[in-house]
Formats: sequence, C-alpha cells, structure tokens
Amino acid sequence: MATQTTASCTGSTLLQPISEIINLPLDQVNFVACQLFALLMAVWFRIYLHPSKTSPFIRHVVATLLGFYLALFCFGWYSLHFLVQSGLSYGVMVFAGLEHMHKYCFIVTLGYLILCQITRVYVFDYGMYSADFTGPMMVITQKITSMVFEIHDGKSSVKVSVFKVRMPSLLEYLSYNCNFMGILAGPTCSYNDYMAFIEGTCYQPRHQENANGKENGKHKQSEPSPKNGVISKLCTCAISLFIYLSLCKLLPVEHSIDDDFVNSTPFHLQIVYLYLAMLALRPKYYFVWTLADAINNAAGFGFNGYNLDGSPRWDLISNLRILDIEFATSFKMFLDNWNIQTALWLKRVCYERCPINPTAATFLLSAMWHGVYPGYYLTFLTGIAMTMAARAVRHNIRPYFMVSHSYKCIYDVITWAWTQVAISYTVVPFVLLAVGPSLKFYRSWYFCLHLLCLLVVLALPVKPRRRQAQEQQESLQKDSVQDKQTGHNSTDNNCNQKDKDT
Repeated sequence: MATQTTASCTGSTLLQPISEIINLPLDQVNFVACQLFALLMAVWFRIYLHPSKTSPFIRHVVATLLGFYLALFCFGWYSLHFLVQSGLSYGVMVFAGLEHMHKYCFIVTLGYLILCQITRVYVFDYGMYSADFTGPMMVITQKITSMVFEIHDGKSSVKVSVFKVRMPSLLEYLSYNCNFMGILAGPTCSYNDYMAFIEGTCYQPRHQENANGKENGKHKQSEPSPKNGVISKLCTCAISLFIYLSLCKLLPVEHSIDDDFVNSTPFHLQIVYLYLAMLALRPKYYFVWTLADAINNAAGFGFNGYNLDGSPRWDLISNLRILDIEFATSFKMFLDNWNIQTALWLKRVCYERCPINPTAATFLLSAMWHGVYPGYYLTFLTGIAMTMAARAVRHNIRPYFMVSHSYKCIYDVITWAWTQVAISYTVVPFVLLAVGPSLKFYRSWYFCLHLLCLLVVLALPVKPRRRQAQEQQESLQKDSVQDKQTGHNSTDNNCNQKDKDT
C-alpha cells in the first residue's frame, strides 16, 4: 500500500487521480470511498455471514480484519494508534481491580487520545480541517469507557440484570472497537447491543412486541429488513452532500469576521448571514453521520423495535434527527438531537456521576474529548452559559405562554429564532479553531449574548436539577403517604402532581 508523506494524508494514494479530478483533498476522497466500500461489505456481511449461517467467532474476525484494512487505507501507520489505545485499556481492564477499573480505563483512554491530539495539532499540522487519525480514536474512547462503566455497574450494583457482566475476550474487544462498520465514523454503541448483533439475538426481544409492549404476532415469523431504512438514509446523504458542496464555498463562516463585511453590513444582516453560514455547514455532518448509520443498518445492526404502523425502526444508534435540529425551540432540544450517541455517552459517564455542577463538568469533558484547539473550549464554555440561561428562561418565562395554543405558537417561533442565533453564535469558535479569530468574532458582536446570558442567569435563578428532582420525589412520597391515610387513590394524585410539574 503506497502512502503519502504530506501532512494532509498519510493513507493510500491509490485514489490520488480521482482527488485531482474532483478537486477534493485525498484524505476526504479516501474516507468516502472506504465508507462506500464498507456499505457494500455490510450488505455482504448481513447476507452471507448471517448469524444463522456462521458462528460469532467468524463474524468477529471478519468485522475486525475489514476494520483494520479500512483504517490502514485511510490513515496508514497512524492507525496503529487505534491498537495501542485499545491495548493499553485492555491491559488496565485485565490487571486493575473491579472497584477502580472504570476510573483507570477512563484516564488512560482519554489521556492517550489527548496526547495524540496534542501531537497532531501542535507538532504535525495545526488547523487541518480534513479527516485525521484522532477522529476514530474519539469513537474508540467512547466505546471503551462505555463498556468498562457497563461492566463496573453490572458487577457492583443492582443493574446486574441489565448489563453484561463478563469480561470480553480480546477478539470481542477488538471487534467492538475496530469493526469495519464504525471504525471511521462511528457511531458509538453499547457493548451489549453490539454483542447481541454479532450473536444474532438483537431481534428477539424487540420483534415480538408492538409499540404498546404487547405481543404482536405479525412480526414473529420474519427478521425485519433494513432495506427501506438504508435507502432512505442514503437519499438523505445524497441531498446533504449536494447542499454542502453547493453552499459551503458561497457562505464561509470565516467571512463573518472579515473587516469589510463587519464594517459595511448592518448588524441584523450579519445575524442572518451567520445563520445561513451555519445552515450550509451542518449538512457535512448530516452526510457523515447518516452514512455511518446506513452502513450499520445494512449489516443488520441498529434495529430498535417497530413503529405504530408496524414498520421496523432502525434508529438504535442513529446520531441525529435533522428536522428536530433545524426546528429546535430550545438549546437543549438542539443538543439532544445533535450527535445523539455522544450526548448519551457524556450523560452516562459524566453527567449522572458528577456530584458537583454536572452541567459544567459535562461541557468540559466534551471539550477535552473533541480536541485541543482553543476554539473548542471557547465553544463549550459559552455552551455552559447558554444552557443555564435557556434553562432559566424555560422555567420562569415559558409558563406564561402555555395558557393558550396561540400564545404557545408565538413562544415557539420566538424561541426557535433565539435558539438558532444562540447555536450559531456559540459554534463559531468551534469552526474557526484559533483564539484570535474567535475573539475577533465575539468582539464584533460586543459579546452581546455572553452578557445577555449573564443577566438572565442573575435575574432568573433556577434551582439545580438534582434539587428539583429530589423535591419532586419528596412531594410524590408525601402525597403517597397522605393517600394511604385518607384512602384516596395514589395514582390519581401522582398524575396530578406530574401535570403540575409539567
């Protein structure tokens, strides 16, 4: 396999002529070609290496070897970092005690990722926008830490019935981390879900129940086909890629800090331009994540039960919901539907476990995981302020608009506009990467949204979520005791309490 020595691509140069013809970086051409190859291999894998035809061992071996080949094709010798990271963490799993295994694995895995990111950014090629070898390592980091937390929780708590408690073999471990379906773009997934897919048991608990949780004989006899789901997602990929290639050069985010543009353009038009620039940028992520989801589905991975109409759902590991993103009416709603698997990972390993200020800790972990560019930290620090302000507005202002349908529509329109502006404002440093351009942008906006968030948080204080949950639980318990004393039905009172909280 030939390799290119330039910083822009360390993988195969086989597709160099195509890269020159279409005028795209070679590493991006390699990435798309490998994902299309993985899509074909996924169909072959589901048909010819179906669990009914071959053993889990063979499926693990083939999935792992194909994954290693794609990694070598895209990243050359840099793909050895995937094995080093996985090997170090597996060693910790084997030799560390159960009580602290998850902590040590988390530190080792994330630490090695950050070390590689520092080396890539500050030693080799600062500001490289195209594909890089730390991208797959980010997903491997998620997978390793998710798995060790599952093992720890399963063996040390009442969750033992939910989580798989045995240690994975080395082959199972490498297959989970480096399989061809997710080695390049993920998404991350539960170790239990992946093992159920390999062993062919992923359909059993789901295809015998309908949306109401009752047995549904209509779907018992045949395994659901991912064909319609895959075709739909490939169409989404094509549309997203067309939009991105058509608009990305017409609406660059960097233009928003151009001196001539800032000095000659009214502020309200600068806001409109920034929104359109971010709107043109997002389809790149839609393309990459939807294609990755389609690849997993084509292999038979991702089944998540049935819709009310009986059609199969293939969104178990989906990473986004495009319409919910574009029409989000709150900062939280946007984040909940963007990079979904990463959000779930952050929630499992940080938010639910951090005893002090889990929101700030989660945003900080997200910044560290994304990389070492200063722009990432500026974005996620701004995200903390935006989240706190949005939470305060929702708790204090929203109830006044819930009195009628027309008022609610007005509230939704206003919050949609503010959400899109807030997201665009927050994400600019993430795109610009460096401190200088990022601060130049914020100065051109006079740090207006930072100051607005500060004023909102100070003027509209909100109780911490854990305190709210604790008070709600205490209230429910109190109502339950009163129900027993008065002979009333506790279920009715609980429902009334939930209505009040809503």
